[in-house]
Amino acid sequence: MRLQTYIEQLAGRLAAAGIHCGHGVDNVHDEAVFLVFGALDLDFHRSIRQQDRELGCDEIERLEQLVRARIEQRIPTAYLLGKAWFAGHEFICDSRALIPRSPIAELIGNGFEPLFKPGLASEPGAVLDLCCGGGCIGIACALRFPACRVDLADISGEALELARENIRLHGLEERVSARQADLFEGLNGRYDLILANPPYVSPEEIAQLPDEYGHEPALGLDGGVDGVDIAERLLRQAAKRLNPGGWLILETGYSAGELENRFPETAFLWLEFEHGGAGVCALTAEQLREIP
Repeated sequence: MRLQTYIEQLAGRLAAAGIHCGHGVDNVHDEAVFLVFGALDLDFHRSIRQQDRELGCDEIERLEQLVRARIEQRIPTAYLLGKAWFAGHEFICDSRALIPRSPIAELIGNGFEPLFKPGLASEPGAVLDLCCGGGCIGIACALRFPACRVDLADISGEALELARENIRLHGLEERVSARQADLFEGLNGRYDLILANPPYVSPEEIAQLPDEYGHEPALGLDGGVDGVDIAERLLRQAAKRLNPGGWLILETGYSAGELENRFPETAFLWLEFEHGGAGVCALTAEQLREIP
């Protein structure tokens, strides 16, 4: 069978099975491409050249094993493959941490303009990836800014083990470190840029999520009663960890409105994304110092 034919048929099967696309792709065709190209270690950038490729019997058997697990057990494709792509880079991915899917990837690709202007003097020299999970956001920053130092921090020891594997995968041991911390407790440094993607889903919302999310660690999703308990703690503590002129970029997803309700005097800058995504705000160190 031609590779393109298999992908088209697989997309139809995934749609008929009602699988949920929400872990790096938003439609069944892209999900099928992700599964097939990822499983066969094919180059995504050469997809047009690959479409007439004939699949061997052993390849089809391998793919069908993954497809059955995807449909019958609702295991996300990234966990089936053991890898995911974020901000254009490949990462090791398994159930020790959430599957990377943050719109912050677009900000990294743009060098955080206009928050940081082009030019080495205006680039962040010290970055903290807070609630880092597998470390994709912080590592992508280290790859984007070759002169910066990055700390990855998370309360989960298992997530930090995965983050350290990703540090080694990208050869960044000299500039990126992983530290266990409950938000800022356990950290000593000050930073030019703090990137935080904390849990922000309420228990009520978690109970209504598609089955795919049940394979992810609940610790990475549960943000408290209204989804912003952790974000609130973070905002009240972040000022002491930012250098003058520094920025906090915080993702809160659909809990953005509740966060504004808790901080009615704070002028949140909600960022817009060309490639989709919402609920990410930026606050200056000076703004954060005004939060009681």
